[in-house]
Amino acid sequence: MCRPRPHLRPEALPPMDNVKTIWDASYVLVQIGDYPLSFLELMGTLTGLAAVYYAVRAHIITWPIGILNQLFFFLLFYQVQLYSDMLLQLVFFGVSVWGWRNWRRGQQQGVPVGVLPAASRWLFAGVLVLGTGGLGAVMGRIHLWLPQLFALPAAFPWADAFTSTASVLAITLQARKKLESWWLWVALDVVAIGIYWARDIRFIAAQYVVFLLLSLWGWWQWRREIFPSPSPTGEGNQTSSNS
Repeated sequence: MCRPRPHLRPEALPPMDNVKTIWDASYVLVQIGDYPLSFLELMGTLTGLAAVYYAVRAHIITWPIGILNQLFFFLLFYQVQLYSDMLLQLVFFGVSVWGWRNWRRGQQQGVPVGVLPAASRWLFAGVLVLGTGGLGAVMGRIHLWLPQLFALPAAFPWADAFTSTASVLAITLQARKKLESWWLWVALDVVAIGIYWARDIRFIAAQYVVFLLLSLWGWWQWRREIFPSPSPTGEGNQTSSNS
């Protein structure tokens, strides 16, 4: 039975005349206690968990599953006014196609997990700061510039911009099999938990708690592959041949 959620009143939703029933974020697929769970939220959660699990295992199937996840989240985030996250799914799609191709080539050539040189770490840190600032400023005013596409102001534009920028950098590093990708996933997972809980999409907030644990596991697994010795001398002393 379909009924709207408190934060997704029909009059507050952007017009989506061509999207009906299960593709509407206000369509309740199942009630879990007092929480109405939509089809989009459920499928986004399941595909997201599967994609991260296979990323931890460095299995190439993580990429096609991730593309499905991006489809579900694109539709969901548009309807709950998380515009940075919505646009992020388009970037994720492009990087996922590249990552899929890159890992296939890596399987053939035996490309191992690696770490970034110190200079590259500083470069990525600078991009994170600038990207968060620029995207946050844009998303904070996009409803004024494009009111027909974005009917309501963005929710948490700065925090959302941080998670979006960090996600792009993290998935790019993941496509290159760099250990630092997991550092970024851990940081953005912590912020995302607060954002999604505040937006009352708590099933996804709970998903990000699991993501956080998987990201810590992923860091440990990839680090162990790079430093098999029980007493490594330090991650910074080893860098991959490709920065």
